[in-house]
Amino acid sequence: MVVAMHIEQREKEYETRKVLLSLAKSIQERDIITYEHSRRVATYVQRLARYLGWSRREARDLALAALVHDLGKTWITNDILNKSGPLLEEERRKMEQHPVIGARILIGCDVHPFYVETVLHHHEAWNGAGYPAGYHGEDIPLGARLLTIADVYDVITSQRPYKAPLTQEAARERLLQGSGTSFDPLILGAFIHLLDLDPHFTLVRGKRFMHHLFLGGQK
Repeated sequence: MVVAMHIEQREKEYETRKVLLSLAKSIQERDIITYEHSRRVATYVQRLARYLGWSRREARDLALAALVHDLGKTWITNDILNKSGPLLEEERRKMEQHPVIGARILIGCDVHPFYVETVLHHHEAWNGAGYPAGYHGEDIPLGARLLTIADVYDVITSQRPYKAPLTQEAARERLLQGSGTSFDPLILGAFIHLLDLDPHFTLVRGKRFMHHLFLGGQK
């Protein structure tokens, strides 16, 4: 009985990974910039999770959540998604719906709540000023707290239509400015330490993301 339950659980996890990778593929087909951002964030957050002591499986699951964290943007119109200038108030409100839209899609796919809550809350802020729920401090799911840091790091170190990328050193200082306001200070400290350990931490744009690593077994 125990063996049968274990096999069933592993099969469920495998099917979930296939669903998430299929959704990631839909992001790639809809908007390659969002997809490339997501796969870099997935790599950063997986490194961070392992550094914090998460198991390989836990870190892999968090990376999978990161790979679809912007899934809701596939439902945002191109004039907003690709706008080169600042968003108007109404446009900003629509953009801020993307975590909710993504979470609803994941709920419809019957995936584990971990993925849903991580995607839903990846724009919350440590001081409660984030969205969509305005969660504060440790009320924010742990996975989302890690994802927030990796997400912002990639945004500020990437070329965008409205800005040039920051260097790793400048990005480090920008993140530190958000310690205790935007970011969990303990988790941010770990991420900063990772940056300091590796001068080549930032991924090269366009480097391929290996999906098969997620489909294989993990300990």
